[in-house]
Amino acid sequence: MILNIPFIVSGESGLTHNDALQLTTLRQAPKTTGRNGWRVVEDEAVWCPSETAIIIVDMWNKHWSWGATERVNIMAPRMNTVIDTARDRGIQIIHAPSDTMDFYDGHSARAWVLNVPHVDMPDPIEHPDPPQPVDSSDGGSDTGEENSFKAWHRQHPAIEIKDGDAISDNGQEVYNLLMQKGVKNLLYMGVHTNMCVLGRSFAIKAMVRSGQFNVVLVRDLTDAMYNPFKPPYVSHEAGTQLIIAYIEKFWCPTITSDDLTASSPQ
Repeated sequence: MILNIPFIVSGESGLTHNDALQLTTLRQAPKTTGRNGWRVVEDEAVWCPSETAIIIVDMWNKHWSWGATERVNIMAPRMNTVIDTARDRGIQIIHAPSDTMDFYDGHSARAWVLNVPHVDMPDPIEHPDPPQPVDSSDGGSDTGEENSFKAWHRQHPAIEIKDGDAISDNGQEVYNLLMQKGVKNLLYMGVHTNMCVLGRSFAIKAMVRSGQFNVVLVRDLTDAMYNPFKPPYVSHEAGTQLIIAYIEKFWCPTITSDDLTASSPQ
């Protein structure tokens, strides 16, 4: 079964060209002629910012793999710049650093989420879930660590949490919030692409299977857990790109963060 990704235009009556999010999305579709294979499909999407949320996945302050920590340290400042611009454009920001909710006990961005009315999540729709193209059975560290442990206790400090933001690591809480805010579009960024970004209760697979949202991965603000000494024996960077391509084929389109930071068209 090959994924046929639906993609719709989201917008409120009266949304001007200057207000809209203009996104160039990439997905991969099966070739329909000649030899079997995949073709890259570029689409244009127009979204209303007030109907859009960014979910920041597991951008922890520290990871048990120092290689993963190093890459997050590099990514976090750029991510914060993108988030600042998105917030200013009216996009809802949801910080989702799993297993750190104790740190945010009493934080205003955490407290208001807990008071959002419950909305039953729909039964998951059927969706193909083929094996991933990289082997991360050893935990995926490319810097030699063999035993994982909880090295984190909060989100990376370079990513600011501001008024109006939300904090949650629970799929039901996130769904409640999305329904209350009338969100139709979800943008995912964070780590790790082949694990938490796909598999958490608030992450890509769960929200695609809900059938309620346009889901997109920001492909330049993510990273995979992959050890080049495991199949398919490519570099860490190439392994991450293989996972991104897998998501484009079977789960959702991708964009780059430039779509969020570029000036609105005149």
